[in-house]
Amino acid sequence: MWTYYPELLATPVPRYTSYPTAAEFDAIDGNLYRSALQRTQGDVSLYVHIPFCEKICFYCGCNTGRANRRQRLESYLAALHDEIETVARELPADVRVTSIAFGGGSPNAITPDDFRTLFAALERSFALDNPTLSIELDPRTLTPEWMAVVAALGISRASLGVQTFAAHCQQAIGRVQPEDCIVRAVDGLREAGVASLNFDLMYGLPGQTMHDLEDSLQRTRVLGADRVALFGYAHVPHVVPRQRAIDGSALPDQAQRFAMAEAGYAYFATHGYLPIGFDHFARPGGDPLAKAALEGKLRRNFQGFTDDRSEVLIGLGASAISSFPHLLAQNEKNSGRYRMLSSQGQLSANRGVMRSAEDRYRGAVIERLLCHSRARLGTALMREAQPQLEPFVTLGLASVDREWLTILPDGLPYARTIAALFDGYRPLTRRRFSSAV
Repeated sequence: MWTYYPELLATPVPRYTSYPTAAEFDAIDGNLYRSALQRTQGDVSLYVHIPFCEKICFYCGCNTGRANRRQRLESYLAALHDEIETVARELPADVRVTSIAFGGGSPNAITPDDFRTLFAALERSFALDNPTLSIELDPRTLTPEWMAVVAALGISRASLGVQTFAAHCQQAIGRVQPEDCIVRAVDGLREAGVASLNFDLMYGLPGQTMHDLEDSLQRTRVLGADRVALFGYAHVPHVVPRQRAIDGSALPDQAQRFAMAEAGYAYFATHGYLPIGFDHFARPGGDPLAKAALEGKLRRNFQGFTDDRSEVLIGLGASAISSFPHLLAQNEKNSGRYRMLSSQGQLSANRGVMRSAEDRYRGAVIERLLCHSRARLGTALMREAQPQLEPFVTLGLASVDREWLTILPDGLPYARTIAALFDGYRPLTRRRFSSAV
């Protein structure tokens, strides 16, 4: 189905959940964030970061730590409550929250009672307008008490970190979770009222064979996942030190990774799922993500592909990122400094980037290419990118019609590489990104 051109995938590129990407963030004046909050209008979305897990997986690049010290958990949650009140005071009274996402880490690393208290704080501080509630969950620690919380609060979307069903791959990445564990989580969440259930899967894992991958794909479908995110494992131990526990010599090579991505796409595309980009999938007929894709309303934010239409996303918690049309602002990453600032009633956003008109234009082009495989470039951008686009056009991976660029079906696995051609910062950054496939 797809042809492998290794030279076109040789350079690592960002995932583009924002533009500019976090690699371009630098120190900012905290008053920029305060001003952005004060000028916010209309509907907004919230992202609440809980940077704790019961167990830390070897592959994980998230800003998270073990939830094995109650005092540390309690002090973080106290700071999060403080930040909620501080941020809410800065927002105009007529701003409404229409979506709340809880991520991490694993939100179910805290107790059900702590989570109820956290949600109550959001209800008190913000004007919630029947928001869509979504949550990331670790199936290994998903207790009946947590299922009850999901049901009581009306959480309708959940994402499970499954990664793989192959026991030897689980062992190699430090995430052992028998299939029975996943089945119990799925059954419990369905009974709790979750209508949209996502499975995070990975290819390119140590010791993973094509059979291992295909088996995981089939089990995912049989268990009824409404959405699937099939990520390629990014082995960057120089950036994520905990990945040194993974045997790099056991990883599939680039050609094998490409074949695995192709197999995943082919499987889901022929078994009742609508492809979203080349590595996400959703069941049509009811899932909001599939509906957004079919209606041309698909977008990207820090959670990846989304049907969220809000122009403003406010991040709460250490390292959380807020997105405004003109500003990207990230909270203090260090948990200790975050707790200190929040406890003093201060906003902790201290890194980010102001988005110029050109940034917004290039960002819109990148987003449309990744979400819809087509974008209007304009004369200047087309002229700038023409020489670099030529190999993709010649090989039948993309087409150009006047000012319009289209990524063709054979070019889907090269979508991030093509999108990166319009990144005005990429030649300047020294940070190493993950492989495009």
